[in-house]
Amino acid sequence: MKPTFPETDLSLDSEALSNSDAARRALDYYLNPAPVTFGPDEPLLVARQGLSDAQATAHATNLLRCAAATACESADGLQGVPRDLALASMHMINMARAMLERTAANQDQA
Repeated sequence: MKPTFPETDLSLDSEALSNSDAARRALDYYLNPAPVTFGPDEPLLVARQGLSDAQATAHATNLLRCAAATACESADGLQGVPRDLALASMHMINMARAMLERTAANQDQA
């Protein structure tokens, strides 16, 4: 025996949908999300919760090592003042890395 269903009009009228508040809210939610705003004092990057000072120092040291390598590699293809600037950047990065390594060594001794 074949099931029977009541007669219903399931045609969707685009005019009715465009006037529907629910449809407009759904489309806005998926197609026009509210922009994320940050306050002027909010940091763009935040270290994860529970990160110890030693872990943060080690991670910062590794980031500075990568930055120094990037500056050095980019200096290879340059000449004159641009090369000097890239090498100066590498030197400052290495100095900052040395300060972090010293801080880490002092924390280990304490």
